[in-house]
Amino acid sequence: MISALNRLVDLVEEHLGEEADVDALARALGTTGYHLRRMFSSLAGMPLSEYVRRRRMTVAAADVVRGEGDLLGIAVRHGYGSTEAFGRAFRAVHGANPGDVRRDGGPLRAQPQLRFRLTVEGSTPMDTRIVERPAFRLVGHATRVPLIHHGVNPHIQEHITALPQEEHARLKALGDTEPRGLLQVSDDLDPDATEGSELTYLHGVAVTGDTRTPDDLDGIEVPAGRWAVFRTTGAYPQALQTTWAATATEWFPSNPWRLRPGPSIVAVLDRAADFSTATCELWLPVEPN
Repeated sequence: MISALNRLVDLVEEHLGEEADVDALARALGTTGYHLRRMFSSLAGMPLSEYVRRRRMTVAAADVVRGEGDLLGIAVRHGYGSTEAFGRAFRAVHGANPGDVRRDGGPLRAQPQLRFRLTVEGSTPMDTRIVERPAFRLVGHATRVPLIHHGVNPHIQEHITALPQEEHARLKALGDTEPRGLLQVSDDLDPDATEGSELTYLHGVAVTGDTRTPDDLDGIEVPAGRWAVFRTTGAYPQALQTTWAATATEWFPSNPWRLRPGPSIVAVLDRAADFSTATCELWLPVEPN
C-alpha cells in the first residue's frame, strides 16, 4: 500500500493540469480506486482532491510570480477554464488573488509533494476478526449529516436524542442478527472522507432479509460479503476514533484485505451510564486484496 500511494502521488504530478485516472492506476496495482482514496485521505490527513488542488496552485503560483504569460493562459495550463475559477482556487490555497501575488510576490502557501514511508508501529495488538455474512438489512432512523473526524458529532447526537426512549427499546427488540444491539451506521461516505462532506447516518439494528419491519423505518440493503471487525474499549468516542485511524495506518497496510464499498457500522456492546467510556465493535466491509 505504501508503494501504491507513492505511485498515486507520482501520477498526480504527471497529470496536474488534468484529471488523473485513479481507478486505472488502482487496477494496475491490484487494488481499487475506492480503497486507494480512502487510504490516502486517512494517511495524508486530507482528501486526494484537496491535495491535487494544493499541488496545482503551488505550481501555478510559480508561473504567476514569474510573470510569464497572462493569467488566462496560466489558468488553462493548470486545468481551469476561466480566470474566475482559477482565481477562486488560487485564493482558497494562498489567501490572495493571482494579480496581487504577481504584483507583490506573495503571500504564498506551498504544498510540498507528499512521500509515504513505512514507520515501525503496531506495538499494541488490534483485537480483530474476519466475519463472512450473508445479505442482511439495516433498519432504523436515517438522516444526512456532515462528516466530523474528531470528537462527538453534534448532528448525530441531536438525531439520536430526538428519538423517544421507547423507540430505542423498539429498535433493540427488532434486531435479530449480527452486528447485535443498537448500531451507528455511516453510509454513502465520500471515498475521500472529506471533513464536512455529507453522509447518511442511520441509528438502528441489523435484521435478516425475511424479517418484517415497520413501514415507518428507513432501511439499507447490505449484500453478502466479508467484514473486518475491530473491538475497542476506552474513552468514548476517542478510543473508537483512534482505532478507526489505526485501521488505515497499521491494519490495512499489513494485512491482505482492502475496503469495499458499503456501510461502516459501530455496535456499542457496553457503556458507562454517562457514555464517557464504552466497548464497541467497528465493522468495515472488506474483500481480499
